[in-house]
Amino acid sequence: MEWLFIFILGAAIGSFMNVLIVRTPRDESVSFPASHCMSCNTPLRAWHNVPILSWLFLRGKCGFCGEKISVQYPIVETLAGLIFIFTALKLGVTFQAFGIALVFTLLLSLSVIDFYYKMVPDSLNLSALTFAILSATSLGQVGYNFTNALLFAGGFTLLRFYLSYAIKKEAMGEADIMIAATMGAILGVKLALVAIFLSALLALPALLLTQNKEDENSQQLPFIPFLAMATWIVLMFDTYVTAYLVGLYG
Repeated sequence: MEWLFIFILGAAIGSFMNVLIVRTPRDESVSFPASHCMSCNTPLRAWHNVPILSWLFLRGKCGFCGEKISVQYPIVETLAGLIFIFTALKLGVTFQAFGIALVFTLLLSLSVIDFYYKMVPDSLNLSALTFAILSATSLGQVGYNFTNALLFAGGFTLLRFYLSYAIKKEAMGEADIMIAATMGAILGVKLALVAIFLSALLALPALLLTQNKEDENSQQLPFIPFLAMATWIVLMFDTYVTAYLVGLYG
């Protein structure tokens, strides 16, 4: 029952993340108006808002106008529930695990927004960074997380200046710097560097595919999904990654 509750909690938070995904890029309030159909604007009833189950019972269609409801909603809710489950399995049922699970649900939301809109809202990005710093088992660890966040933010800022100068155009945005700071706070310096390298490997096939397209907008690859995915993989397998680094460098 405990794990079911954790999954339901994650799915419920994922449901709220869907609201953020839809409304934040449009600069709309997340509270008003109440949840409604995006096609007919009819306010939804309580049973229309049950995570995952409502979409399944409605067969992916609005209960009023019959318009299709994006599969994004149950996918985000399911992934959020799984994020909470696996984080709790990794770190235990603790405050730290709850905070880090929140970070990854926010990164999930940022990934979807980046994919659809090629933008990264500062409000969600700063929230992820804040939770990453505060997700700790002691006050000393909060300071450690904050220090690592500063190191990665500073490192990425310098890299941004050098790359922008070398290629004569903006190399990376401020959003990437905040994401890097979040990665540093969660993983620490060594593991975060591994995650950066892994994110580049994950993005490489997609980058090669987009470069073949003539449309310039289609060539803009959203990088946050790869950063988030790499951070998750390294966190889940941190013991193996650390052992590999020790074996490699001593």
